[in-house]
Amino acid sequence: MTIDVRGLTKTFGRFTALDGVDLRVEPGQVHGFLGPNGAGKSTTLRVLLGLHRATSGRVRVLGLDPGERPAEVARQVSYVPGDVALWPNLTGGQVLDLLARIRGARDRARERELIEALALDPSKRVRSYSTGNRQKVLLVAAFAAPTPLLVLDEPTAGLDPLMEQVFAECVRRATADGRTVLLSSHLLAEVDRLCTEVTIIADGRVVESGSLAHLRHLAALDVAVEGDERLLATLAQRLPGALVDGGRLTAAVERDRLPEALAAIAASGATDVTVTPASLESLFLRHYRVGAR
Repeated sequence: MTIDVRGLTKTFGRFTALDGVDLRVEPGQVHGFLGPNGAGKSTTLRVLLGLHRATSGRVRVLGLDPGERPAEVARQVSYVPGDVALWPNLTGGQVLDLLARIRGARDRARERELIEALALDPSKRVRSYSTGNRQKVLLVAAFAAPTPLLVLDEPTAGLDPLMEQVFAECVRRATADGRTVLLSSHLLAEVDRLCTEVTIIADGRVVESGSLAHLRHLAALDVAVEGDERLLATLAQRLPGALVDGGRLTAAVERDRLPEALAAIAASGATDVTVTPASLESLFLRHYRVGAR
């Protein structure tokens, strides 16, 4: 098990940031870690990296307790934080040199490939970089490092769409090379595209965890009906929570109620009907409401 967290609790004075969090990430996975701001994602990541000590619970990263052996964990984990803070007077290349020395290992050929792919100029000083370019420096360092685990916290913040595609290719290559990725992101399309496993956290507690396919199976289906506005307004009265916008009705329907919903749609005379698996966005929002109660 690359990451094995059981019953993790973290308190700051009287405030409980994490309350019994379980998180298990298998080798070679791209595991999405989702939650609204303040849910406890960053606190969890800092505990995994040994930056915070757990108040209680069991935490193992690559078989090590990060609270007891943070330096060993740091050498084997590539970490990209959500808020990038680099040395402003150093060039991008000097930052890469420094990070490689701290880790004690380096793949220069892969570094050069990533610098070119991400269109980074390593000769410029950090103080002249945009937010996106500072992010690129850490992405180059993370993906070029010969580490078995990448922990990425909002890693594409500041990147343009083209660079986001390059990032996705980097993730795929990392897993093809046998590495494991824990991806914390608010970009649901990014997680939907890259991850096979997802853990959703709200208010410091895990509200759902499992394969993306399984979570979609548990979620309501998205039903869309197009037609005359008056017909749709009448149909909306029979489908709880349905919304009508112009000539389109949308509704989230639980799987066991789908036959009933389709019967109502057929009886209304509507013929243009689409039923699709719930998106990750609708799944996330459903559990965010659960966590907020």
